[in-house]
Amino acid sequence: MKNKKDTACPAANVGGQALLEGIMMNGPLGAAMSVRMPDGRIYTQIKDFVSVKKKYKILNLPIIRGVVTFIESMVFGYKCLMESAELSMTEEELAAESSKLDKWLEKHLGPKLQSVISAVGMVLGVLLSVALFLYLPSLIADLTLGWIDKRLIPLVEGLIRIAVFILYIYLTSKNSYIKRVYMYHGAEHKSIFCYEAGKPLTVENVKGFKRFHPRCGTSFIFVVLIVSILIFTLVLVLFPNIREYRPVWVAIKLLATPLIMGIGYEFIRLAGKYQNPVTKLLSAPGLLMQRLTTLEPTDDIIEVGIAALKAVTDEECCKAAKAAPKEKKTEEPEEPKEKEETPAENAETPQESIEAPESPQENEAESV
Repeated sequence: MKNKKDTACPAANVGGQALLEGIMMNGPLGAAMSVRMPDGRIYTQIKDFVSVKKKYKILNLPIIRGVVTFIESMVFGYKCLMESAELSMTEEELAAESSKLDKWLEKHLGPKLQSVISAVGMVLGVLLSVALFLYLPSLIADLTLGWIDKRLIPLVEGLIRIAVFILYIYLTSKNSYIKRVYMYHGAEHKSIFCYEAGKPLTVENVKGFKRFHPRCGTSFIFVVLIVSILIFTLVLVLFPNIREYRPVWVAIKLLATPLIMGIGYEFIRLAGKYQNPVTKLLSAPGLLMQRLTTLEPTDDIIEVGIAALKAVTDEECCKAAKAAPKEKKTEEPEEPKEKEETPAENAETPQESIEAPESPQENEAESV
């Protein structure tokens, strides 16, 4: 007879997200982001992130915690993504990406520019998601499937939505930048698997683990799609004509969305904690989809995943990352000197005097 411990995985206390040339990890010691810099260094930064669930215990209740976690992950993950993009690009690349509009915004908004861009980007992303994965499938179903039983429309819409999602992932995976992100995604999963197995976080150990994780966001999306099909089909079975009242039907969809996300989150938690035939069967579509959203990482990418994971699971690495100076893409201009220097004094000023010496703390953080 098998021991119950054989069917359970270690506590699911670590998660992460792939970034542009980097990985964000969230673990027992907090959140951290590691990015491969243009000069080849790994820069690790501890992030100030405290979940609102720690302040309000009611938000830790089942279903509710799933909605809160999803919103927090979207906001925090997007901020880290923007930061990683800036850190990983060279000055030449940043200059090439900068447009006249960017310069105008920077001039008039100054320090608020990053927040404004992040907010606009998030709003546009949400609108695109709603149009692509909610409105478009419903429109296709309305235009082409008027002859089927109305109670089956949610099933058809759900299948169209899944097809649109798969096509979207496939097309975006052809982009060279997205391919790199998917490689970092694979490194994130493999590193977490290694940590959960209790093995030392080394490149060789991490390489031995698979890149398909049951707690992945890709699996979460598939579970949400499946749950939405079941719930909306049930609603139409009970109220066959409710879909004809579009405002009411749209309101039902919007009100049911938090419930659907909450149920999906609870399933993902169970799937990550317990391995049995039921969870394996329901997790299979998401794990299969991860063949597109994760790619096998190279050794240098795995090193970034290890650095981020150690920063949130190892006390010494966490302290080193906290002590490391904040990375800056541009140097601050020097303050003008009160005393006017003579030409001789200027000639004697060596170049080394304007370069900061290497900090032992920075070297320690880079070795994480």
